[in-house]
Amino acid sequence: MAVSPAKFAPPDHVPVRRALLSVFDKTGIVDLARKLRTRGVEIVSTGGTRAALDEAGIAVTDLAETTGFPEIMDGRVKTLHPKVHGGLLGLRDDPAHAEAMETHGIAGIDLLVVNLYPFEDTVAAGADYATAVENIDIGGPAMIRAAAKNHGYVVVTVSPDDYPALLEALDAHDGATPYALRQRLAAKAYARTAAYDAAVSTWFAATLEDDAPAWRSFAGRLGSTLRYGENPHQAAALYLTGDRRPGVATARQVQGKALSYNNINDTDAAYELVAEFDPDSSAAVAIIKHANPCGVAEGDSLAEAYARALRCDPVSAFGGIVALNRPLDAAAATEIVKIFTEVIIAPDASNEAIAIVAAKKNLRLLIAGGLPDARAPGLTVKTVASGLLVQDRDAGMVAEADLKVVTRRQPTPVELADLLFAWRIAKHVKSNAIVYVRDLATVGVGAGQMSRVDSAMIAARKAEQAAKAAGLDESLAIGSVVASDAFFPFADGLLAAAEAGATAVIQPGGSMRDDEVIAAADERGLAMVMTGMRHFRH
Repeated sequence: MAVSPAKFAPPDHVPVRRALLSVFDKTGIVDLARKLRTRGVEIVSTGGTRAALDEAGIAVTDLAETTGFPEIMDGRVKTLHPKVHGGLLGLRDDPAHAEAMETHGIAGIDLLVVNLYPFEDTVAAGADYATAVENIDIGGPAMIRAAAKNHGYVVVTVSPDDYPALLEALDAHDGATPYALRQRLAAKAYARTAAYDAAVSTWFAATLEDDAPAWRSFAGRLGSTLRYGENPHQAAALYLTGDRRPGVATARQVQGKALSYNNINDTDAAYELVAEFDPDSSAAVAIIKHANPCGVAEGDSLAEAYARALRCDPVSAFGGIVALNRPLDAAAATEIVKIFTEVIIAPDASNEAIAIVAAKKNLRLLIAGGLPDARAPGLTVKTVASGLLVQDRDAGMVAEADLKVVTRRQPTPVELADLLFAWRIAKHVKSNAIVYVRDLATVGVGAGQMSRVDSAMIAARKAEQAAKAAGLDESLAIGSVVASDAFFPFADGLLAAAEAGATAVIQPGGSMRDDEVIAAADERGLAMVMTGMRHFRH
């Protein structure tokens, strides 16, 4: 049946005379309660919150005294009671509601202070099934939703971050809350319970290995409001999902201007790429421009890896993002700051490196605290008209044992190492992707073209330009290997790579014309391996 419109307009200001405090996170709760009491506000509380207020010497009424019913079932049932929800939901100006409250001895609750059991943190810490379930809050969300619905008369807070605005309003309005504040906090309250339920449902889907649940929710907490999005006419903000994956969203910014939308997008691409390389095996550096790598290399040191990555495309690297798989040291910092760079992101940084970067005031330095696990499961989400496209994160990897040699010539050990390196890079290049590599460094990258042969030719031209910039007589692609993120539908892309000077190829295979492509490789004396896995990236 339809719900009748409200018959009573909510008052602009509502005095706070009675408050219910029930929080898991007790940050600031004692100070809040003390200030409420100085205003003569009656405080009702439960369990651990009541104990904390008692210990601080703050007068508080146990909720059980109000309801006439004790906490039972290890505290699972304490706030689910008519005297709680009636106090939150009653319309003060409705005679029928007022009569019901008086008849049943229900006192109004003007302020609800609640935050929830830490379900998200519990799951992120790797809790077992039973522990996760036990940390699903029931009474908290029920009270929050009730108070938020009745925001015409009740103010609700769901985070210690809300306390300053609440106290400021009480000071400014002689102990009352204005309607605008109650509205704003009600909206935040519903967003919080929605995010909480999204976390629970997402955890259940993952636990049950349900890749396509009937309803899918995604949520995040505001990390920062951005000046604008990809372009100045687009509004934008960064939201944190809380999955604790080290990266740009949670990194500590040591210095520099605030990150833009494009900075965040490109830095994420850079750090996810460089995380493909084990820091215990080698230093690795990725330079990203417009979400595509313009240079990636390994080396014995970060400074060496950076120099080799920069050589691939020094023009595009200007104004780019630099990601490191090891803590930034002074030697690498000295080289990086020689050209204009937007962002440096690394697991950590030495004090000497930080001091060197500090000379470039606008250069952002981000400390991520670790590398994201390139093999870890996760989801990616993209919006489409009236829908969301959801898929697993591309955590696919190949090892030497996974490769199938399909040509007469076997790759040499040096070629094989370069092929595996090139394959890791191709995974992070927009399709169609072609990557030339020599000596564990990119020498040419072709990205985002409609034709694979165009990508091969662009990458070859980049290799020629890089050689010219380095003062060399021949293209850096000569003697290189080449990776293709998907199969060659025709031999033309392969032949373009051979013409550029590549000697070995890594590609997924699976084309109807694989035999033609293999024959072309044999004719040119190329070694070719197939992975059986493709890495489209759109």
